[in-house]
Amino acid sequence: MPRKIKVAAAQVGAIHKWTDRASTLKRLIGLLHAAHSQGAQLVVYPECTFTTFFPRYVTDDAAEIDAWFEHGDDPSQSANTKPLFDEARALAVDISVGYAERTTDGTSYNTCVYYSGAQGRVLSKYRKVHLPGTREPYPDKDAVNQLEKKYFVPGNLGFRAFRAPSLVPDALKKDSQPAESTAAETVGKGDAIVGMMICNDRRWPEAWRVLGLQGVELVLCGFNTNSYAPQLWGSRKDMTVEEAEKESLFHHALMMQSNSYMNSCFSISAARAGYDDHKFGLIGGSSIVDPQGHMVAEAKSTSDEIVLAEIDLEDCRQGKEKTFDFARHRRTEAYDFIVQQTGVEEPPLLD
Repeated sequence: MPRKIKVAAAQVGAIHKWTDRASTLKRLIGLLHAAHSQGAQLVVYPECTFTTFFPRYVTDDAAEIDAWFEHGDDPSQSANTKPLFDEARALAVDISVGYAERTTDGTSYNTCVYYSGAQGRVLSKYRKVHLPGTREPYPDKDAVNQLEKKYFVPGNLGFRAFRAPSLVPDALKKDSQPAESTAAETVGKGDAIVGMMICNDRRWPEAWRVLGLQGVELVLCGFNTNSYAPQLWGSRKDMTVEEAEKESLFHHALMMQSNSYMNSCFSISAARAGYDDHKFGLIGGSSIVDPQGHMVAEAKSTSDEIVLAEIDLEDCRQGKEKTFDFARHRRTEAYDFIVQQTGVEEPPLLD
């Protein structure tokens, strides 16, 4: 049975350190209206959507750092961000949006939430688990720093899939299923199963597989990815800026396409892109990928842009029931290293 929905990635171009929040918020609301006018039911925004990507800066000024964060547990009620959520509710459009979260006890996370426009509330929250980069800046003053370990702690909510109501027409509900129906008969017939991750999480297949084991049909991922930062990557340091950007875009597409395929799900990725402060390059590449790993839609710029597609969640069934039928093919007895070991431990040297 078709389960078609229309989804969008809201790519956001350059936001400078000096850009005021009001102008950024106006752009985000403009993107929401643009997506809604094309029929989007769900709009995905980037990581740390409301400000420039501040973990690149080195500062110990508590007031300056504090200003980058949203405070409290619910960003839909924060003065800095509430207008975006209010507009999503007015339009009955769901949004997923990333931001820097400072909890009531003062803990700092790199966070995103899923907000139901129809219900007017946050349905799910995710906090970034895989924080990249370093805690201290590089000695090289010209290096592009990635100081998420300095400004955030790793997320504590895990990778939890959830149902998003109101997206799929005529979705099977718990109280409407026949009393005698089995779990096998209801699989793939309910509301959309959604999971969230942030930026560097997409590089770790464990994150995708945990969501895949919960039957995820749609993975949402906001990101800020440098177009040139040789200190952070495993590729050659002598690449030109142009070569490095091409490589970064390739790796981004590789992650989204391969993991969507291996978990038989759609994915939506939304970039913060362009040249922040006119010097810090971020790739575009916002995309929508199908469960066979094909690119359905992709950004054509590094500016503000809506990437939109109609997708059919029924397309997830092919992989989930055949090639990647986990219950039939997975062999957990062979995967002990995955949970027993964090770093690399090589076999002993030969005699």
